[in-house]
Amino acid sequence: MKKEVTHKTIPRREAIQKITLGTTSLSLSPAIFVREPKYKLVINHGKVFTGTEIKEANVGITQANKIKISKRRLKGEQEIDATGKVVSSGFIDILGDNAGSPKATYQVFEKYKISDGLTTVLQMHGGAENAQNWYDHFEEVPHYVNYGVSTFVMRIRWATTSLEERCKKVEQCLEEGALGVSHSPEYQPNTSYEELKAYANLAQKYDRPLFLHLRYSSQEKELEGVQEAIDLAKETGVRVHINHLHSTGGTYNMSQALEMIQNANDSGLELTCCVYPYSYWATYSVSTRFGEGWREKYGLDYEDLTVVGTGETLTEESFQKYREQSGLLLAVPEGTMPLEETVNLALQRDFCMVGSDGGLHYEPRSNNHPRGAGCFATAIRHALDIGLPLEQILTKITTLPAQLMRSCLNDRGTLENGKIADITIFDPETIRGKASVANPNQFSEGIDTVIVNGEVTFQNQELVASRGEGIRY
Repeated sequence: MKKEVTHKTIPRREAIQKITLGTTSLSLSPAIFVREPKYKLVINHGKVFTGTEIKEANVGITQANKIKISKRRLKGEQEIDATGKVVSSGFIDILGDNAGSPKATYQVFEKYKISDGLTTVLQMHGGAENAQNWYDHFEEVPHYVNYGVSTFVMRIRWATTSLEERCKKVEQCLEEGALGVSHSPEYQPNTSYEELKAYANLAQKYDRPLFLHLRYSSQEKELEGVQEAIDLAKETGVRVHINHLHSTGGTYNMSQALEMIQNANDSGLELTCCVYPYSYWATYSVSTRFGEGWREKYGLDYEDLTVVGTGETLTEESFQKYREQSGLLLAVPEGTMPLEETVNLALQRDFCMVGSDGGLHYEPRSNNHPRGAGCFATAIRHALDIGLPLEQILTKITTLPAQLMRSCLNDRGTLENGKIADITIFDPETIRGKASVANPNQFSEGIDTVIVNGEVTFQNQELVASRGEGIRY
């Protein structure tokens, strides 16, 4: 005879302790239902940016250095009170341009990056001509941030003459785990479209992005460079990223450049771009940008150029002297790239992100554009000052670059359960970059704590630990 299953209403606590089915009883401990796991670190009372929205929540970091989001206050071995602060996935710089530098210099470079809220710094503008050697070289030293490198086509072209040999070198880098293919046709104008197409096909074959510093920076021809990038995406299917569009490609015709990219994306292609929140560029004295006719091209003269880190204003004589010295960075005046007509327009588009293009750092003072140390805090401050929602600018320094760099960053870029704990905590009221042309080596303000791979690495304006890891395919 089938036993009748009886039901009765009992108090909630009693229900937790005993479940009755017919004549069989199972006694359970209340602790099974209410005990929280022990976290190694918890961040309570913060405003958490999940990747799409900002909400009141608490964040736990597990013993395996993974993220747990909870509405409940969490307990852990360590606790950070983030009252009044924003808790975001760690910022990602796709254009941290420091490849090939001495290991000691690289550590100095990284300390300014992490003080700007970065947890991952990828060198996708330039990079390495031998990816395996590069990773072997930098794995020997501790890192404040996660790091990775692209294939540096310019250097490969310096060392080889035939396109066949160049393509073999590019493919070897991709086989060794390089994160993409990077080239700068403006700096090597003898690169034909067909050669670019060969590199694009290799990037597509390995499902990696093609990073381009476009071919032209003059008012008359810059949009031709944008069209070339679109044509490459259309003919090869590669996803194309345009480096610092407001400096090369959209300095004078930003509205048209953005519309061209938008139309291409609407047709099914995948193009992205980045900007840095400064109204002036800087490049090396030996660059082709300072070739014959540069004063007429940019409407500048010798005295408009400044040696970054010293404040020295150039003359015709000193300019000619520095043209013969490699590695010296010269800055043009503020307003050369008006923010209202360039950066502000680009930041409105959902395919535009932030990339520093920040290079070398030496102590006590660096010959480097301030974007190398203060780009991301400056970007947040600038976005808020012009009325962009905080969620919008955070997307451009976390979620969007992680999507571009899929699949190597699939576990980073958003605060989600189970993802790697790369976290930046900052004060939206005080955040700002302090680096300047006169003194590029300055920590940003408003960055409270930076956590890399589950460990506090920067806090209260001090370096705490080195927990960065190499990122590669």
